[in-house]
This record gives sequence, C-alpha cells and structure tokens, in this order.
Amino acid sequence: MKQKEGHDSSFYNGGRKTHWAVVAFAMIGSCMSGVTFVSVPGMVGTSGFGYLQMCIGFFLGYLVIAFVLTPLYFKLNVVSIYQYLENRFGLASYKTGAWFFFISKMLGASVRLFLVCLTLQLLVFGPLGLPFWLNVLCNVAVCLALTFRHGVKSVIGVDVVRTACMIVAVALAIFFIGKDLGGIRIHERVFFFDDVNHPQYFWKQLLGGLFTVIAMTGLDQDMMQRTLACKDYRDSQKNLVVSSLLQTVVIAGFLCLGSLLYQFAAAHGIPETGDSLFPAVATGGLLPAVVGVLFVVGLLISAYGAGGSALTSLTTSFTVDILGKAGEVKTRQRVHLAMAVLMAVTIIVFNALNSTSAIDAVYKLASYTYGPILGLFAFGILTKKQVKDKYVPVVALLAPAICLVLQLNSERWFGGYKFSYELLLLNAALTFLGLTLLIRREK
Repeated sequence: MKQKEGHDSSFYNGGRKTHWAVVAFAMIGSCMSGVTFVSVPGMVGTSGFGYLQMCIGFFLGYLVIAFVLTPLYFKLNVVSIYQYLENRFGLASYKTGAWFFFISKMLGASVRLFLVCLTLQLLVFGPLGLPFWLNVLCNVAVCLALTFRHGVKSVIGVDVVRTACMIVAVALAIFFIGKDLGGIRIHERVFFFDDVNHPQYFWKQLLGGLFTVIAMTGLDQDMMQRTLACKDYRDSQKNLVVSSLLQTVVIAGFLCLGSLLYQFAAAHGIPETGDSLFPAVATGGLLPAVVGVLFVVGLLISAYGAGGSALTSLTTSFTVDILGKAGEVKTRQRVHLAMAVLMAVTIIVFNALNSTSAIDAVYKLASYTYGPILGLFAFGILTKKQVKDKYVPVVALLAPAICLVLQLNSERWFGGYKFSYELLLLNAALTFLGLTLLIRREK
C-alpha cells in the first residue's frame, strides 16, 4: 500500500526534508523520556550498571533497524510502517499490527506521562491543593497543542530541545554532587554472568535489549516516524547508527549520576530510593538551584516531547491504518483530539493501579504487546510464505496469553527461573510458530 499524498502529508513525515544529524540528536531525547530521566538513576540501587548490558543489545538492534527495516520502509514509500503487513499478508494482519501498536503506545505513553504528572503533583499541584486529574488535563493539553498543527516537525523540534536540557541537567548534577562528595568515585557492577535464573543475567539482558529496540523502535510508528522524515534510507541509516552510539554514552551518564545520587543521599540522610531519588535530591535544596530548575524543565520537556510524539504516532496509525483517511485534515484533527482525551483517562486509571517502577513497567508491557508485531514482521521478512490472513489475529492474541501463563508459573515449573525482558523474544517466537501453522498450501 503506497503512501497517499495529500495536503496533510507533512504532518506524518515532515515532507521528508529533515537533516539526518538533526534527527539523530533528536532521537537521543526521544528514546530517553521522562521515565529514563528518573528511573535509570534510581535503578542503580538494585541493579548496579547492569542496564548497560541491555545497551549493548540496543546497539545491535539499531543495526538491524538501519540495514534491514529502514530500506524496506523507504522502498514501499509508506506513511505508516504497518502498511507493510497488508502488502505482505493481507488486511487482517495489517489491522492486527496497527491495533497492537495502538494499545502498546497508548499504555506505554501513559506510563511515561504519568510519572511526570506524579512528580508535578508532589512539587506543584499538591502544594497548591489542586487535584491530580487537573494536573493530567493540563499536561495532556500541552502535548496536544505542541503537535496539533505540524505533527512530526514539532516532535523533532521538541526532541532537540529536550535532548539538550537532559544532557546539561545530568552533567551539572554530576558536577555538583561530585564536588559535594569530594570527588567522583564509582564502583558498580556491570556484567552478570553467574546466575542464569537472575533477571540481570547477561544474555537475558543482551537479547532483551536487542529485540526490545527492534520492536519498540524499528516496529514502532512513533519512533520510525522521525526516521522516515529523513530524505532517503541512507540518511536514515546514518541517523540510526550515530544516534545509537550517542544514546549509549548518555545512558552511561545517567547511571553514573545514579551511583552518585545514592552516595549523596546516604551522606545527607535522604531516605528516597528508586524513581523518587533524583527528584528528591534535585529539588531538595542541597544542590544549587540551577540543578533543580533544569531537572524540572528537562522533565517537563521530556514529558511533553514524549506525549506529543505518542499523540502524533497514534493519530497517524489510527487515521491511516484503521480509518484509511491519510489526506483528510479534519478527520486527522478529530482523531488527534480523541487520542488526547483517551490518554488523559488512561493516566488517571494508571494512577490508581501503579505499584512498580515505571521503566520496568514500560518494558514488561512491551514484552506482551510488541511480541506479536515482532513475530509478524520477522515471519514476513525471513520467509516467502503466505498465511491464512483471517486467522492471524487469533495467533497474535494466543502468543501473549501463553507468555503470561509461563511467566506466572516459571519459578515453579522451571526450577526457580524468572523471566526478564527475554519474554519479548518468546512472545515473538510463539507468534512466528503460530504463523507457520497458518501457511497456505500452494495449488
């Protein structure tokens, strides 16, 4: 299914005129939302620098995206990457991929924006006596306003600003905390090879990172919409490789900051840990005010960038994939508004149910919702077989259901084994296996 050109096409791909270096810098911030801003430093207390194991997998995954998926998308000249599934299998597969993305992105984006709303409730709305639902409405309204007219162009512009703010905030925090502690001393464990049952085991993290980034970036309309704004696939490849290297450096900076934050908290009697640690230190008055200001500004821009980006991609997928009305401006605007309302409702519901680390929740969610998408694309690219298209939704629902059963009983059934992010790979493999059972026999 080819791209439908129309007077609204720049909303979806920015006219494919964005320089690859701008997109590469923007994608650093787009891949590291407000969740990363507070959760990655916080997780050092329980996981050390084990997250870097996933980063190795991330880099390998970006190579797959750059040299396998990106040329395919540009060759097909698609608005939505899920149009590939219709071209390869049929309408049911296409709609299945689009709906799984819709659910994944709506829930994932809501988790990310929820974390920011929670922080703002503690710092601003709570002290003023304002309710959480008003906090949510204000933040979603800003995301909507940023992207309502220009779509992906606005998203890339906000990403550039939030990347800069994020890097400066982390660098200043490291400098001032290191100065307070009398120097920077970091002794954290990076690699975990000793216990295969442990969630931090190296090969689990590596494979989890590899397939997570393929699914959550290469098969995610939100992330690929930026890459498709480059003028051709070669520029997109440059963007992806350079961006992945820069992201690794920035994540390492977040982890170093996390180690210093725990040392600083112990020295000053700060009880907070996990997601609450960085906000408590940055705004607690023990560091220069510029750190707290940049933290809040960086968090807000990260939230609005991630929220606006999610709204843009959800609008694109729903308008193009589900409604099939890519060139109709009024339809797209109504959908954009509806996505904002649905996101606000989802955040309010999540606030009542939240009981885990936000970044962990995002990746666990991805294991269930992106697995079928990964399996569909893998089958389409690695085989030439056609399948019975109308049964594909059944396979896509059964695979994550089986994964849930296995995860809930893994310790009892498999000698104490605990699933981590490799659950995504299992989910995709079950989808792939299910599709082999649907292969159409050639006459």
